[in-house]
Amino acid sequence: MAPVAPPGRTEGPTPLFGAYGIVKRFGDFTANDGVDLEIRAGEIHALLGENGAGKSTLMKILYGLLEPTEGVVTHRGDVVRLGNPEAARALGIGMVFQHFSLCENLTVAENIALVMPPALSGGTLKARIGAVGATYGLHLDPDRPVWSLSAGERQRIEIIRCLLQDPKLLILDEPTSVLTPGEAELLFSVLERLRDEGRALLYISHRLDEVRRLCARATILRGGRVVGTCDPRAETARSMAALMVGAQVGEVKPPSGMLAGPERLVLSGLTLAAPGLHGTALGGVSLTVRGGEIVGIVGIAGNGQAELFDALSGEALAPEPGMVRFDGVASGRLGITARRRGGAGFVPEERNGHGAAPTLSLSDNAILSRHATAGLSRFGILRRAAAKALAQAVIGAFDVRKAGPDPAAGTLSGGNLQKYLMGREILAEPGILVVNQPTWGVDALAAAHIRQALLDLAGRGAAVLVISQDLDELFEIAGRIAVLHDGALSPAVPAAETTRETLGLLMGGGEPVPPAPPPAAITPDLAREPTHAH
Repeated sequence: MAPVAPPGRTEGPTPLFGAYGIVKRFGDFTANDGVDLEIRAGEIHALLGENGAGKSTLMKILYGLLEPTEGVVTHRGDVVRLGNPEAARALGIGMVFQHFSLCENLTVAENIALVMPPALSGGTLKARIGAVGATYGLHLDPDRPVWSLSAGERQRIEIIRCLLQDPKLLILDEPTSVLTPGEAELLFSVLERLRDEGRALLYISHRLDEVRRLCARATILRGGRVVGTCDPRAETARSMAALMVGAQVGEVKPPSGMLAGPERLVLSGLTLAAPGLHGTALGGVSLTVRGGEIVGIVGIAGNGQAELFDALSGEALAPEPGMVRFDGVASGRLGITARRRGGAGFVPEERNGHGAAPTLSLSDNAILSRHATAGLSRFGILRRAAAKALAQAVIGAFDVRKAGPDPAAGTLSGGNLQKYLMGREILAEPGILVVNQPTWGVDALAAAHIRQALLDLAGRGAAVLVISQDLDELFEIAGRIAVLHDGALSPAVPAAETTRETLGLLMGGGEPVPPAPPPAAITPDLAREPTHAH
């Protein structure tokens, strides 16, 4: 195609990639409305916006997964057509997805081979995977099947698969959402090295402190339109959040008079065999969560978080009933429905396929978890009007942005689906709530809303257990924090009496450094300055 001068082109050097006048409609819904974006070589450029602002749609257009309704994409000033991901990769565009685009029944190496040249396969590919993993601290066994991996380990596949393609433009969608602080630091150093090599990086994150550290420019979307650009280094996280959502983000505060009540969730020596060859066994996990408090559990992905959640939710049964007690009832051998009928609620880590069935409507997804506790069925007959009313209540209370009155769960952005799943459980007013990664992939305003809702639920007497890899989140809402490492749980300590460094050391399997002893008291005689004879 002959070069075409794109509309909206700014002055200065020709950008490596540009998007001009991008409009994308899905029926009557406009996801992108006249978006302009320029990405230069040798920069890390942030794309910011609240959930549903149009970021994911624009990224899919740049990666060839969608074609724009209107507008053009350019490469070094020439208009190009990105009809599919292969065309995008041929131009040097790579993408690390927030939602994993992986085949569950294939191994790590087989998933990576799907986008690699045929010549790079077998032992050569496995060696390359090992080399990249060692360089970036993203260690993986190439022969492990994807279904056996945690969310954090699946994220590593996406990153390695992209880096093996030697991209000129690397698009990263929430790349640190399941990484520990140490893993994130390693990733940041890699991204800065890629930038210094002259590559362009487009960085999407709701963690605005990361954006301020990494990015020299930011384009901000709201409601599908560009509402501004800024230098993140000259902004605060709060000012950027206000630009994203059009309002100041309020502070999260515990309810007044919030006191710990009776023991509601008690784990007593919970021991569980590994669910498969690559799972993690739980070894003697003990923990008590009282009504009126939030307890946080943090750990590196793959250290037993999924196994612990399954044991709490009833997806995996404990060897002895008394190993898991809900409100004094031995529940270790009860199934999911029985635990829900007893007043418990659960939100898993993986929202698509575990928390929700992506092809079913939001009201049908309400039925999946609330059919036995919300009057959504009677004499074996589903009450669809009641299910739709429940779904609408969640949508309204948690500001779930959607297209259509009752869309399929899979059509929502990741953050909006997370808001729906959290709201579905919180509005049930559970006496015990177990949540794995409550604000993964949601914007600052939605994260504050979810965290406040958890605090308010605890303030009404619920026992809340939050499994998270976001230490900032746990320090904000949890009264006590414990570390899960290799299936073993450390004692839960008051959040005010520990540090990120101490928790990070425990997450890596180390021992906490004891505090330095106070200096010895100095007696008045010893404290006097020596006298000298003259």
